[in-house]
Amino acid sequence: MPLTDIAIRNAKPKEQAYKLFDGGGLFLFVTPSGSRLWRLAYRFAGKAKQLSFGPYPTISLADARQKRDEAKRALADGEDPSVVRQKAKIEAAATAENTFGLIAAEYLERLSAKGCAPATLTKNRWFLEKLAGPALGNRPISHITPVEVLSVLQSVERSGRLETARSLRSTIGSVFRLAISTLRAESDPTASLRGALRPPKVVHRAALIEPKDVGALLCSIDTYTGWPSVRAALLFNALTFCRPGEVRGARWKEIDLEKGVWTIPEHRMKMRRPHLVPLSRQAIQVLDDLYPITGTSELVFPSIRSHKKALSENAFNSALRRMGFTQDEMTAHGFRATASSILNERGFPPDVIEAALAHVEPNAVRRAYNRATYWPERVAMMQAWADMLDDFRALKIRSPTE
Repeated sequence: MPLTDIAIRNAKPKEQAYKLFDGGGLFLFVTPSGSRLWRLAYRFAGKAKQLSFGPYPTISLADARQKRDEAKRALADGEDPSVVRQKAKIEAAATAENTFGLIAAEYLERLSAKGCAPATLTKNRWFLEKLAGPALGNRPISHITPVEVLSVLQSVERSGRLETARSLRSTIGSVFRLAISTLRAESDPTASLRGALRPPKVVHRAALIEPKDVGALLCSIDTYTGWPSVRAALLFNALTFCRPGEVRGARWKEIDLEKGVWTIPEHRMKMRRPHLVPLSRQAIQVLDDLYPITGTSELVFPSIRSHKKALSENAFNSALRRMGFTQDEMTAHGFRATASSILNERGFPPDVIEAALAHVEPNAVRRAYNRATYWPERVAMMQAWADMLDDFRALKIRSPTE
């Protein structure tokens, strides 16, 4: 007869252990100490075997019957229930160990190994450890749901950091994609959250785009009395319209003055691709004038405090403020917008301008074609741009500080 809860509760210990059978191989093993343990007797590959389910009443009669039925289904599928359970334990242990925090740390290590820029690595570490870590860090990554991720993102969104929330979603998604590619997760919950966050307002970097205003800026830079490295770097930034970080980190070994080429290695480029910059006569003159001052340093534009350290991130903008240009008028990054706006307005080919700005063409074939084709055009355009800046100076417009 099948067992009942009353029969099980009334089962008293005896001098010898005994069994109470329920059916289908399931039985309750009652020990002399009074323990009541669920067991399942079965045969696999011609051998008699047993499987333990745990003690009663922790495992109820209904629970024991459910476990028996699951074991029977495994046998019907040609699997040994003991092996199935062992696999489940291993998978559970692996799941517990593969937390979001663990895989996030692995993701950061991979970024570092790829030569990721320090600033980018620091930003990703802050996203994953400070913003996502408290809520998700100790959670098994395969158990994290879209609702949990959305809660983290909305917490950042509510603080008003809309762009940060969007970037955080992307970074969390990168961690999940690493987990998927290494068979530690099956899906990326951030994929279902596209459109869930409010879009940030696009704020364009301040830049001067009128020739007379650019002329006033150049006159201010020419007469700047601060550290020579800063003055030269600002002029070089205006002439090459590279990213400020690329200019600040320029090395003398990257520059071939005879050929008029500055080769920026991939590890210093935002897009992680090497970038060649044609140098105009004016850009070469800036470097020639600076060499007696900083030529003994590895860096072209070293800090005033140490020739072994590059100019600080705020050096350019601080100098612009001292000249009287507010952050709403001009920023160091604004030189790129200035050049792009004026060159486009004056009819230079957009593809050539984009190549000079080191913007990445999404089409790989077209990207390779552009890199090979536009060098002569870029050389000519950079010289034309430098000559334009001289013309803007000649306008002799008073600077804001005069």
